[in-house]
Amino acid sequence: MGLRQLQRRWHSGQQLIQSEGITYNPASLPEGSEYTWPMDPIPLAIDQKEWMFIEGAVAQRATLLNAVLADLYGSQRLLHERHVPSALVFANPNFLRPCFGLQPAGGVHLHSYAVDMARSPDGSWWVLADRTQAPSGMGYTLQNRLITARTLPGVFNQCRVRQLARFFDMKRDVLLSLASQRSNPTVAVLTAGPHNETYFEQSFLAGQWGFTLVEGADLTVLDRRVYVKTLGGLRQVDVILRRLDDSFCDPLELRGDSLLGVPGLVDAARSGSVAIDNALGSGLVETAALMAFLPDLCREILGEELKMPSVATWWCGQEEPRRYVREHLKDLVIKPAFARFGHRTEFPEVLDGVARGNLLERIEARPEDFVAQERVSLSTAPVFSETGFVPRHVIVRVYASWNGRSYSVLPGGLTRVSSQDSSRSVSMTLGGGSKDTWVFSGIDEPAPVR
Repeated sequence: MGLRQLQRRWHSGQQLIQSEGITYNPASLPEGSEYTWPMDPIPLAIDQKEWMFIEGAVAQRATLLNAVLADLYGSQRLLHERHVPSALVFANPNFLRPCFGLQPAGGVHLHSYAVDMARSPDGSWWVLADRTQAPSGMGYTLQNRLITARTLPGVFNQCRVRQLARFFDMKRDVLLSLASQRSNPTVAVLTAGPHNETYFEQSFLAGQWGFTLVEGADLTVLDRRVYVKTLGGLRQVDVILRRLDDSFCDPLELRGDSLLGVPGLVDAARSGSVAIDNALGSGLVETAALMAFLPDLCREILGEELKMPSVATWWCGQEEPRRYVREHLKDLVIKPAFARFGHRTEFPEVLDGVARGNLLERIEARPEDFVAQERVSLSTAPVFSETGFVPRHVIVRVYASWNGRSYSVLPGGLTRVSSQDSSRSVSMTLGGGSKDTWVFSGIDEPAPVR
């Protein structure tokens, strides 16, 4: 195609992004500002054989984490038998005690799951993070596909790229099926509002599926049932696809200072009158510390080996891992075990001796609050620039959804690229970009892109 023609094509792609109003609003922007969705025209390509491995590994991981949630909010056998340290549960602010014993719709805690993956230097894949609370990015993944399919239609059709539409249709059908007791159910997408960084995606998915986009103030709970306020009066809500973090969802039983949630929502969920995707409390297994225990948990719960390894992880709450962290501090990345305001990731390699000593003192004072992970070398992919192609580090977010019997995996994902070749992290909030993810198929799929 040549750089000049690709540049012309991508100019039209950027016009599509502008005309569709695709935006991303990181918290660092001034209030009322919007950030046009950053996208690169060159897709990340994954062949069919490699994808079959990824698909199986992501589905297995979703199944495992769903089982862990069911146990920790139920019988807690994993705690009694010491497969999971109690400090990882009871000290975790995402363990919601009011949700203990709460049976979610269909017994499934984790309806939506996302995993951040990266390639290692030998070409295999690692898991960097699990997203189990309210994973974002599915809507942007679909928008990336719509843009590339219209910008590079000939290449797209020639490559036999697997379609995304079937996954999104399945997701919509499953959400509706969660309200099986009513013939004309109402599904609401619960958002934090227009100032949320992924508000565009939330409104886009609500429109794509024909669901009602609501904020907490639009809902009320009466007689343990959730209703949306409309001009015609109250209408019962059967299913909530939440885009709020767990603790903000109910100021009555969870976080008293939340202005975003619905008072009484936990009690309505407890009564079974409303289904919530994901179940309240699912953020418990997002902690990076749990990665250190997943191989043993997989053997204990599923009776099989974990298919895709996590990046090497040490939880400092145990003596032997803490000793390893002390001895290899410069080669590791130190993260908070539990997300709290003001806690951030530390890179000991770039710290001076005094700062490194202070970090060790903090770890020794509260070891259960810290996780160490191997400092990984992320693979790169070509990104288009005005002067040609440049390498950028890559992380891929892949999505799985409960289909009523097991987990289905979206054949693609949200590929994110770093803003600079030397960047230590890949983050949209730090100026990174995104790519479409093309999974090749051995057969033609006639389903339309939409």
